[in-house]
Amino acid sequence: MNVAVSPTERSWSWRRLLLSAVLCLVTPLAFAQASAASAVDQRAQAVTQVVLGILSYARWPVEPTQLRLCIVGPTQYTDDLVKGTTQATGRPVVVQRLLADNPNIVNACDALYIGKLSTDERSHLFTALIGRPVLSISEGGDQCTVGSLFCLRVSDDQVSFEVNLDSVARSGVRIHPSVLQLSRRRAPEP
Repeated sequence: MNVAVSPTERSWSWRRLLLSAVLCLVTPLAFAQASAASAVDQRAQAVTQVVLGILSYARWPVEPTQLRLCIVGPTQYTDDLVKGTTQATGRPVVVQRLLADNPNIVNACDALYIGKLSTDERSHLFTALIGRPVLSISEGGDQCTVGSLFCLRVSDDQVSFEVNLDSVARSGVRIHPSVLQLSRRRAPEP
């Protein structure tokens, strides 16, 4: 049986076929991007939990009623942290972003979350912190030998941290010994 098909119907068929092919190619990419965004969100939430955990085990010479956490430099995992929160003890954590060269940084912050800074910015920042009870956490792990008290190690599976004992001793902030044990805990081998 012969059926007459108009050129318009044929072009719609090709368009539908082309649209279907494009959707088949694009859909996995969309799911992959959503999955990647979800993974980034999960890492940001995990970083927030680790940072809040570290802060809860720290004691300042004069305990602040409201903990002031400052974010300095470009960061990857602070989206969840900048919302601010309350610690398990009920103490509010107020989060603000500051430039590394802000002269009030030592008076405006009880703790610093440090992102990517140039060597000069980092040196200037840690020079300003000498003798001040400010807890510092670096997002990248390579700075642990350059003044930060804690250095985060963020991977797909977990967020861990290292402790710079020399910096802790000089900071004036007391850290509970159990935090030191947590920093020594290693990720399970695959």
